[in-house]
Formats: sequence, structure tokens, C-alpha cells
Amino acid sequence: MKRKLSNWALFLIFLLGFFVLAACSDSETGQGDDQSDKKEEPSAEDPITLSFFSADGTEKEFNDPVAQKITEETGIKLELDYPVGGNDEAIPLMIASGDYPDLIFAKGDIGKLIEAGGVIKLDDLIEEKGENLKAMYGDQINRLRNSIEDPSIYTVGTYGVENAYWETSGTFQIQLDVLRELGYPEIKTLEDFEAALTEYYEKYPEIDGQKTIPLSLLGSDWRWLITVGDPAGFAAGLAGDGQWAVDDETGEATYKFLLPELKEYFKWLNGLNAKGLLDPESFTQTYDTYISKLSSGRVLSVADQNWDFADADKALVADGKEWRTYAPLPVTLGEGYKSQSLKNYGFSGGWGIAISSTSEYQEEAFEFLDWMASEEAQILVNWGIEGENYDIVDGKRVMQEDDRERMNNDKDYSKETGVGYYIYPFPQWGNGAVDSTGQPITPNSEEQIIENFNTAEKEVLEEYEMENWIDCFPSTEELGISKHGQAFNYTIPAGSDLQIIQQKADDLTEQRITQAILGDPADFDKAWDDMIAELEAMNISKANEEMTKMVQDTMELWGTNE
Repeated sequence: MKRKLSNWALFLIFLLGFFVLAACSDSETGQGDDQSDKKEEPSAEDPITLSFFSADGTEKEFNDPVAQKITEETGIKLELDYPVGGNDEAIPLMIASGDYPDLIFAKGDIGKLIEAGGVIKLDDLIEEKGENLKAMYGDQINRLRNSIEDPSIYTVGTYGVENAYWETSGTFQIQLDVLRELGYPEIKTLEDFEAALTEYYEKYPEIDGQKTIPLSLLGSDWRWLITVGDPAGFAAGLAGDGQWAVDDETGEATYKFLLPELKEYFKWLNGLNAKGLLDPESFTQTYDTYISKLSSGRVLSVADQNWDFADADKALVADGKEWRTYAPLPVTLGEGYKSQSLKNYGFSGGWGIAISSTSEYQEEAFEFLDWMASEEAQILVNWGIEGENYDIVDGKRVMQEDDRERMNNDKDYSKETGVGYYIYPFPQWGNGAVDSTGQPITPNSEEQIIENFNTAEKEVLEEYEMENWIDCFPSTEELGISKHGQAFNYTIPAGSDLQIIQQKADDLTEQRITQAILGDPADFDKAWDDMIAELEAMNISKANEEMTKMVQDTMELWGTNE
């Protein structure tokens, strides 16, 4: 007699049959759980979008011809983000919310992201799939490492690895017409500089119906550092270490505003202000106002980085005011000081682009950064697209004439075409590098720089019996190679004594020095002494000790301390 199966047994048999069929189906179609979770490879037809925050970014869509070519080659599109209105709280806000973009260029705030666990270590990825990055950095790769205590790599990019020094930036600059009008004088000291401004200003109190401005600065925002603080150090013969004066042999670092040479420079500015030679709006004007003044041709001199006022320079040329553009000068406090404008800092490492710990596309983001280090990418971002921006003539890349013209005179050229736009802060070979055929990786060779000088520049250079402006500066060879890079580029640990004290010191010096410059000359010495006392009270000596250790540790990490 047969026994009937219970309902429960029948149900179990049914379930078993279902799972067997499902397993067979998965096996036959190749779409089991492991396969369904696998990501599709990015392509131009179906690209992955990576969000990218750049602390130096501006409003821009990733849709220009070079950007489109990047997507075509990598399957990656970038969603570009930047700090609105120069907001320096963008990184702290990211950390507080835990909401990070895929790629982050945080500049000096990278230490905060590392401390918060907001970015990943790149060492294993570089070793496993970073062939282009390894080839680019070569024996300089240790300069990417975070610190002696944490020798991990968190960022890549920002600065060129192989650099040539064919032009200066950040120097004192004076209008070409001032030099012509005064018979091409030799200007090497602040005294020479002031004498030239004074003589020309007295002869021409107005330019094109507007009041002449002998010297204008931009001290109302973060550019206080590059138009007020940095020029003081350059005048004193200091290298470009930001807020620090560093002994390159011993590694000893001093907060530079403690130095008497810095006092001498700011006292000179105070005197210019009292004489009516300094733009009274130097510490209140906006960037747009500053550029507008320079573009009008009525500002006789600046102390600024070339990239900061490049738009004004192009506007002057476009307006036929070539004689109102500027000549860089090796101006110092006196004959005993040497301009460091052509100093070779080597590859500085430090700042760069990081990949966030929350990105779901970490490997794809890394592969994109590695591709940006390739020869193909470097030619693309520097030269643009063959046939559209440059041609091959006798086997060599030659910029098309209209592109060359726009590159030099149109402030919107880079944004509209993408040519040159995606070099900084991405991995870059540097303007001294050559490709596998021996050709320069950038279109800005010294020959091209000289060729691109406007007609007024060429005339002035001929009068001084020079071919290039660098001919009047101490040479790169004479100045030697820095053993410690540049101190401003170090990743200072978030919340450390150094970070806290320097931030307080920076806030204080910006405020007190501005007040001292604009004050009565009779009060300058007291104002300066009071500031020094405040710095000492906040334990600035502790910051000096901590930065000294950081410099020495960096030299040890890089192997340059011998």
C-alpha cells in the first residue's frame, strides 16, 4: 500500500526543483549573482561621470573639444565643482557632511581629508596599475609621500616633474612705457623702482583721461598672500616657501614675518602709501575691479603672479595698448640680495588630486588619473587636437597660427577649446619634458616664448640687449636646486600645533601688516613691534620648531639631507 506524501513534503520538493532550475538558468545565461554585480567598462558611448572638486576651479562645463576627446579615449566625463566666491570652508563642510566628490583637489586642506579618512591611499593602485604614473614620476615618486610617520601616497598631480625656467612669475613688474619714457633705466632695487614710478607719475598724472596709479595690490582676499606677503619675501631674496624662510642646508625654518628684512619692505610700502604712490583701494578692491584697472592701462606697476593678471595683459594687447603691458624685474631691497625668481625647486610633491573614500568608482578614477599621465594625454591637454589646434609639419607639432594668436591674446581661449585647461592640477610631465620622439611636451619652449612677445616687449628687450626677460635675473644654475622643495606645499597635519599656530599667525599678520601699511609713517615702528609681540605671545617659536622638523623630515624622506 502506497503512502501519500504530506503537503509539507510536496512543498519542499517544489522549492528544491525551483532552485535547481534557477541555478541551471544562471549557469546557462552567465548571469549569476557574481556577474550581475560586475560593473560595465566605461566607454565614450556610455561614459562614467566622476565628480571633481578643485579648490582652484572656476565655473566650467566639461564639454569643450579637448574634454570630449578625453571622454572618447577614457569613457570618463568630469562634473566640475569649485568653491563659490573663494569659499575656503568647502573642505571642512565636506568632512562635516561626509559627502565627498569622486576626485578632490584640496590644496593645503588635504591633511584634513587624510585625518578624516575622506581619501584613500594610492600605493597599491600605483603598483598594480599605475604604469603611466610610475613612468612620469620615476625616482621622484617618494616626493608624493605624505610624511615620515605616514609614508603613504594620497595624491598625484599639480606640478610638473621636469621643469625648465624660461620665464618668471611673481616678480615686481613695471609698464613698458615707463621704461621707454625714462630712457631704459636699470631697475634692481626698491629705491630704483620707486624713483621710476615717481618720475613717470609726475610727468603723467593721468592716462587716457583717468588718474594714474603707480602701484596697485590686491589685498582684500586670499591674494593678499601673493600680492602683499610673497613680494616682501622675494624682495628680501627669499625663495618661494610661502610664509616661511627656510635654510636649505640645515632645514631650519622661520616664520618669515619675524625677519627684519620683511619689516623693511613693508615700511617701504607704508612710505609709498604716504606719498600717494600706492593705490588707496589696494586692500578693499575686488578682483574684477583690480583686473579692470590694469586693463585700462593706467596702473604703472604690480607685484603679482603672471597667471593672476594674465587676463588684463591679454586685454591690453587686444586693445592695442602693448606699451601698457609689463616687464618683470629682479627688484630686491638692495644690492646685497639676490632675486630667487628662477629657482629650481625640483618636483615638490605635496598637493595633488585625491580619490575619495566614498567614491563607488575608485578604480575607474585611478585609471583616469593614470591615463592623464600618459604621453597621449599630455600631448592632448597641452597641444589640443591634431588638425584643429596644431598640425604635423616635417614630423613636428606646430601650433596653428590662429590658435597661437588666441592662446596669447584671448582670455577665453583655454576655457573654450580646453587647450591648456586640464594641465593643472592633473599629473603633468612639465615644460622641460620631451615625448618619445624628442619633441617638447608643451608648446611653450623658450623659442616660442620669445616669439610670442608683443612688439613693445621685443623693442624694450632689444634696448636692454636681451632676448628674454630672464636674462636680467640670476640664473637657475646660479641659484641651485632646492633640497626641500617648497614649504608652502607641505601637508600640515590637521589640528597640529603647527597648523593652529600658523593659522592664527597668518590671520594676525594679514590684519596688522595691512593696518601698518595704511597708517601714519610715524606709527609704523610701534605697530610692527606690537605685531611681533603678539606673534611671540601665540608661541610662534613652537611653530618654527615644528616647521623645521617637517622640513628636515621631508629632506630625509626625499634623501636630500646629505
